[in-house]
Amino acid sequence: QMQQVSLVFSVLYFQFFYSPANAQIVHSGAACNVKDDNISERIYTIKEGDTLVLQCIVKGHPRPQVRWTKTAGSASDKFQETSIYNETLRIEGIQRVQGGRYYCKADNGVGVAAIKSIRVDVQYLDTPVLTVHQTISDVRGSYYQEKTVFLRCTVNSNPPARFIWKRGNMLIEQSKDNGVDIYEPLYTQGETKVLKLKNLRPKDFADYTCQVSVRNVCNIEDMSVTFRLTNATSPPMIRLSVNDTVVVDPGQDVLLTCEVTAGFPLPTVTWSRYPSPLPLSAQVRGPTLILRAVTPADAGFYNCTAVNNVGNPARKNANLVVRTMGNLTFQITPDSNKDSETIQMGRDLKLSCHVDATPQDKVNYTWYKNGAPVFNSDSLILLRSDPDMAPGTSSLEIVDMKFRDLATYSCVANFPGSRVPELRVDVNISQNSVSPPVLSVPPGGQVVSVREGGNVELVCLVVDGKPRPPILWSRTEKDLLMPSGTTTMETPDGRLRLKSVSRDMMGLYRCQTAPYNGLNIKRREAQVQLNVQYPPILDPVFQDARSRNYQMVTLRCTVMRTNPPRLTDIRWFRNGDFIRMPMPDLKETPELKFKLEPTNNGSYECRVSNSAGTSTCTFNVSAQPYNAEFYFDTPNPVRILKGNNYSYNLQWTQKDPEATDRIIGYWINVRKNKQNLLSKQIDLKGKEPEKGVLISYTISDLRIPLSYEVRLAPITTYSTGDYVSRIIQYSEPYTYPRPSDHVCGFEDDRICGFSQSRSDVFDWTRQNHLTQNPKRSANTGPETDRSGTKEGYYMYIEASRPRVEGDKARLLSPLFNLTSVRGPKGSSRIPYCVSFYYHMKGKHIGTLNVLLRVRGIAAVDTVVWSISGHQGPDWKKAFCDISPSGPFQIVFEGIRGPSFEGDIAIDDVSITIGKCKQENTVASAGKTGKIDINTQRNTKEHL
Repeated sequence: QMQQVSLVFSVLYFQFFYSPANAQIVHSGAACNVKDDNISERIYTIKEGDTLVLQCIVKGHPRPQVRWTKTAGSASDKFQETSIYNETLRIEGIQRVQGGRYYCKADNGVGVAAIKSIRVDVQYLDTPVLTVHQTISDVRGSYYQEKTVFLRCTVNSNPPARFIWKRGNMLIEQSKDNGVDIYEPLYTQGETKVLKLKNLRPKDFADYTCQVSVRNVCNIEDMSVTFRLTNATSPPMIRLSVNDTVVVDPGQDVLLTCEVTAGFPLPTVTWSRYPSPLPLSAQVRGPTLILRAVTPADAGFYNCTAVNNVGNPARKNANLVVRTMGNLTFQITPDSNKDSETIQMGRDLKLSCHVDATPQDKVNYTWYKNGAPVFNSDSLILLRSDPDMAPGTSSLEIVDMKFRDLATYSCVANFPGSRVPELRVDVNISQNSVSPPVLSVPPGGQVVSVREGGNVELVCLVVDGKPRPPILWSRTEKDLLMPSGTTTMETPDGRLRLKSVSRDMMGLYRCQTAPYNGLNIKRREAQVQLNVQYPPILDPVFQDARSRNYQMVTLRCTVMRTNPPRLTDIRWFRNGDFIRMPMPDLKETPELKFKLEPTNNGSYECRVSNSAGTSTCTFNVSAQPYNAEFYFDTPNPVRILKGNNYSYNLQWTQKDPEATDRIIGYWINVRKNKQNLLSKQIDLKGKEPEKGVLISYTISDLRIPLSYEVRLAPITTYSTGDYVSRIIQYSEPYTYPRPSDHVCGFEDDRICGFSQSRSDVFDWTRQNHLTQNPKRSANTGPETDRSGTKEGYYMYIEASRPRVEGDKARLLSPLFNLTSVRGPKGSSRIPYCVSFYYHMKGKHIGTLNVLLRVRGIAAVDTVVWSISGHQGPDWKKAFCDISPSGPFQIVFEGIRGPSFEGDIAIDDVSITIGKCKQENTVASAGKTGKIDINTQRNTKEHL
């Protein structure tokens, strides 16, 4: 059963003014444990995997914005960088790393923001790990003959775990066995206990169990692990079926086998990959890893690990390299020592050849001259790896070039052991075949204009030069990327084609010759300006303009940016109709002035155009008042027990009351299921609303525990504003830490701070008529709550299976702190009255007990009220006096009877200061025993 921990923050404001906030923490929910760390903070303990709910209930006007942050661990992905901006922080299946200090910050821009913190402690207990080690000095004989053995048990837990060692089923106690030593080693990760077996004896060959416990905190059960120690026990050894590095072609299947050569118990073999996880297509069959049709993404270090918890794990790894290759490129470098850009006789010339491949060192290059292989000579020098070029580049240097060196040179790249075909490039070296390139932008192409959303082509051509290299495009501003998301884009023909152009693409583009597939000389470059035209950017896009009737209204539409900058037209419209007026000055801010009257309210548009298009400013102009703003800090609804009704003090402020005509009142509607239960006008009696000042209206005769929709609209002398709505929900406050006159009807899921006992057999259940199981047991349990409404809740015990006779369920009230309360004169104890309703219908009804639990050095439970057996079909009221000697709790204990017709329910519980008033109803004078059930029910109910 998932547990929920709720945290409630209250940020209190002065009632009638905008003012800074204060905050306080009130516990709401069922934590494993709640304790005060200091005066200002609490620690909530929760089991790993349960649901954590932190709720920040704020007060203040305007309503504050809530922001959640935390330190230590992370509440969600990037929690500290991306704060959560709603009132409830919910973490499903909380993990240990999510413990830490959570902060709720409430801010409404008035005064100082309110900040409170709560520490969440996540508790957990992992399965322990048991490993076995030998003494290092042992190098002869069988593994454990006359040797010292260490059994190391390690576990991760919070809180710290307690360790128990067993041999077979017998507890191992160091004081009773000289052959063992139990200790905690230094410098270990996690919690560790070591069982040392000194000079193994025959009886030491046995089953050993390490049991760990956190003493059932948060209902975390004990964990254990068992290891069988024999004279054959030995650490694992493995052998890998491949070499350290495996190079394969894309599409090939790869089998890696990790053979276990030694180890007892039989080691378990696992496969992993670094730094990424295993591919989704990987198959593990025993010690063999199968990779089907590998791709470059499958490359990496594959690790085989064999573990049998004896000694250290055995590990082997293989580096899988999947071949990749790009295009074969070449470069022609004239004599760099002479700073030459052309081929000249008597000068040096270098030809370079490169292919981007993985692995680069597995590429072989071969050079040919007019089809014949080239060998090193005085005039031809082969460089297998050119130090002046990128790694993996092969070069052929021609020294002191002669006419005989004019020829066709070929570079061939092949991949030994691969099915990939060889790559070849031919370079013709002659006096007419090699010349420097000339880069040119066509006339009129230096500036290219395009409308936003259109397509465009930037042109930068190589008009001369052999061979012609490709063109590389980039942005002149170094921080800007190309539309492809890369720093450069290659175009073989020098034409850069851009689609769906946006204004952020506007700017200067650089085109330059590539350093490959041509002469390796100083790059030629040019620039092209891209000009993106877009309609005017206006402010405001939309504005709600309100004013008093018969006053002048001015509407302004500001042109923020536009391209081209020249405006072509400005027009004003009202409700879609063109307003005839003198042509405005196109260089000034468009403006419209008029006197607001009831006949010219409506939607006004200012349409501003340039040659790229038209944009619009829209104004909603009216004398209609602004909406009311509900004040969400209304205290809990006031409950009136007579008739089971409650009232609600609705509070609100009026937004900008002076902006429009005088507000004379409000229309209010109270609705349930979209049906109006109340519709009337609230008359302000000549008093106008003031900004920030609360207006109040009490809504009465609301039925517990129903919720209602309230709609509110301001009224002026000329019009009515729009309705705003909110939901009124009946909720019950906590009575912690002192008793009050409040009656708890269990109407919300916080059940007034009551909690389920952890020492009983089963729990009380919260239910109403609408949530009852239709297959529930007949002739037992109430149909509705004490008030008779289908929506009203109550608490009951379910007597059906798996419950058996004598099973107990206990419901605990909050802990009431009475240290500041004094008793009557001459008495050190204060009397209190415990009042409640009970329902005990059924022929198998067991017992309902009320216990007083007084907290001290040890909690003491005393039965102060008890009743057993069938008590009829009606709810009955009971009360009893108590005089606790210190902080106390009230415990409602339901005991299951002999069979399933034994449901017991309680409702409307109150704990008040003072003795109970003697009423003609079921009561107890503080004595334990059976109650007279034939007394009449009093119609006057206890508040």
